[in-house]
Amino acid sequence: MTQQTPTVAVIGLGYIGLPTAAVLASAGAQVTGIDVKETTIDAVNRGEVPFVEPDLGTVLAGAVKQGRLSAQFEVPHADNYIVAVPTPFKGDNEPDLSYIETAAKNIAPQLTGGELVILESTSPPGATERMAQIFLESRTDLTLEPNQPNTIYVCHCPERVLPGRIMVELRTNDRICGGLNGDAAERARDLYQLFCDGDFLLTDAKTAEMSKLVENSFRDVNIAFANELSILSDKLGIDVWELIELANHHPRVNILQPGPGVGGHCIAVDPWFIVAAAPEEARIIRAAREINDAKPEWVLDKVLPLADKFESPVIAALGLAFKPDIDDLRESPALHITEDLAKRLDVGKILAVEPNVDELPKSLADFGNVELAELDTAVAEADIVLLLVDHTDFKEFDREKLSEKALIDTRGVWR
Repeated sequence: MTQQTPTVAVIGLGYIGLPTAAVLASAGAQVTGIDVKETTIDAVNRGEVPFVEPDLGTVLAGAVKQGRLSAQFEVPHADNYIVAVPTPFKGDNEPDLSYIETAAKNIAPQLTGGELVILESTSPPGATERMAQIFLESRTDLTLEPNQPNTIYVCHCPERVLPGRIMVELRTNDRICGGLNGDAAERARDLYQLFCDGDFLLTDAKTAEMSKLVENSFRDVNIAFANELSILSDKLGIDVWELIELANHHPRVNILQPGPGVGGHCIAVDPWFIVAAAPEEARIIRAAREINDAKPEWVLDKVLPLADKFESPVIAALGLAFKPDIDDLRESPALHITEDLAKRLDVGKILAVEPNVDELPKSLADFGNVELAELDTAVAEADIVLLLVDHTDFKEFDREKLSEKALIDTRGVWR
C-alpha cells in the first residue's frame, strides 16, 4: 500500500464486495468496483444499492458523491485488489473456482510489482495459492519471493459478516488475514485498519481459508441437530419448540431453532468444501449437510398430503428469502420448497409472499400456478398457510386471520 491515498479495485460488487468497496471509500481510499452486470455498474455509479442491505445506501451515496467510488467493467491498475466473487459448488458438490480464476486472469495484466491481492471469497483450502499460480503463469516476470521489485503479495481474508448487519459487522468483527508470502498478512491488516475496529488475527492462507469453512460447518452441524430433533419430535408427538425451550434451561445447553432447511451462500455451501477436501474424514460435517439438505423434502411431505384434501388448494407460501428481513434468495430452502410445490401441485395455486422483493424470481416466474401476492391477500384466499421464513411482517400478522386456515409453521412463529 502506498503512503499516499491507497487505490483499491474490488472485483465483484455483490453482497460482500459492494459494502467493502463503500466502507473503504468512505474511509479515504480511492476505490474502483468491477462487475460483469451493467445494471449493477449503472446503479453504483448513481449511488444506488442494487439489493437490500440496511445502511449501505447512505454510505454508498456519500462515497460516490465525493468521487471516491466508481464502478466499471474493466480491471484497472491499483495498489490493492480485493476479489469478492462467487464460489458456488458444482452438481457433485465440488467447489467451482472458475470465478476466482477469471478474476485472477483479469487482474494479472495490470500487475507491475508491489501490489497486494486479497481473496475474500469463501474458498476451499488451496484456492488462494491457485490464484497466485495464475498470476505467475500469466506473468512470468512476476514473483512471490518477498522484497523484490516485481513481488506481488497475496493474502486470504475471509469475510465473516451477517446479511442485514453487514455495515455494522464490517467495522466491528475481528478479521483473519492469511498471508501466502512475505508480509502479505500485515499489508492486508494495514488496508483493513482503514475501517475495521476489530482485532486482527494473522496466519497463513490455507489456515485462513479453513477457518471460515470451519465456522460455518460448526453452525451447520448445530442446525442439523435442531432439524433432526424436529423430525424426531414430530414422529413422537412432541412439540419441538417447547422441548428445545425446556432443554435450553440447562446452564450448558443452547440448542438452536429448527427450520425448513439451511440457506444462504455460506452455511449451505461451505461445509461441502471441507467434505471435498477430505471426503473420508469429514463424516459429521457430511451427515449434517445431508440432514439439512433433506429438510425441505420433509416439509413437502407435510404440505402435499394436506393439499390433497382440497379440490383446488390455494397455498400461501410465506417467505422466499433464506433468512428474515432480507432479499437474498441464494440457496434458500423456502424458495426450493416453493419451486417443488409448483412442480408437484396438480391443481390449485401458490400465492408466494416475499415482502423484500418486487417480482417473482426467475425460477418461479414461468410457473402458471404461482403468483406473487401481498400478505393479507394471500392469507385471505388461502386454504393452507405455509410459513417458511420468520420475517417481521409475518411475526406481527394478526393471528385471528389464521383461525380458519390449515397451518404449517416451519419456524415456530405461531405456536
